[in-house]
Amino acid sequence: MMDYLSIPTAAGTFDAIAAGPADGRPVLLLHGFPEAAISWEYQVAVLGDRGFRAVAPDQRGYSPGVRPEQAAEYGVDELVGDVLAIAEALEWSRFDLVGHDWGGAVAWWTASEHPERLRTLTAVSTPHPGALSHALRTDEDQQMRSQYMRDWRSSSTERQMLANNAEALRRMFEWKVPPSRVDEYVRRLSEPGALTAALNWYRANRPRATIEKVSVPTLYVWSTEDVALGSTAALETENWVTGPYSFQMLEDVSHWIPEEVPEVLTALLLEHLSAF
Repeated sequence: MMDYLSIPTAAGTFDAIAAGPADGRPVLLLHGFPEAAISWEYQVAVLGDRGFRAVAPDQRGYSPGVRPEQAAEYGVDELVGDVLAIAEALEWSRFDLVGHDWGGAVAWWTASEHPERLRTLTAVSTPHPGALSHALRTDEDQQMRSQYMRDWRSSSTERQMLANNAEALRRMFEWKVPPSRVDEYVRRLSEPGALTAALNWYRANRPRATIEKVSVPTLYVWSTEDVALGSTAALETENWVTGPYSFQMLEDVSHWIPEEVPEVLTALLLEHLSAF
């Protein structure tokens, strides 16, 4: 059974989905762009059934109750602060952290800066930011893949993404995510201010500091057909983890791992959690 939560913090109230007993081992799952907490629906349900307390929030800008207008309000400090604030509101002193896409980047930063708060880290698709930064400086392939990050800083992006029944937004999912789920993402991001808030993650100035290596036990899951994140940063990520590390490469799977192969990812996640 899925629970629907409102999580109050100083920044505002986050909407979230959750499952599992209140006293279960806590797991926080962070979604990416242009999605929402429901991208983790399968994982949350299975984790809850296995006795974990799994919570997936709609992150800053995606929750209507936490939707500041200025791009500066979507920096790394704010995003990591949200993770800690949600954990505090849930009364979690220590928890397992899972993130995909932008959620993966936030998870890496949180693990680097607050390792004492995490039991484990699972990053899906997103390499360690240090590895990605190095690839962006040295690898032409990754530079081409990441061009969209610069393009989306344009003020015309919202109009282009939502034109013709959000054709461009829908095309991002590469027909790998169920149509009904894509319809729901489009509906949410078509609300006034919602898409701008989501794009402000790209428009905020970052990085604001040099990220350190991660000591938390880490699982990194990357897929070979990811159009945004190439193999250079994926393979280098192991050099940015000093703790126990597992790298899982999924062949012939797109960027949308949590929804394209939910059973595969969930099995890997449960194995990782059980080891620590």
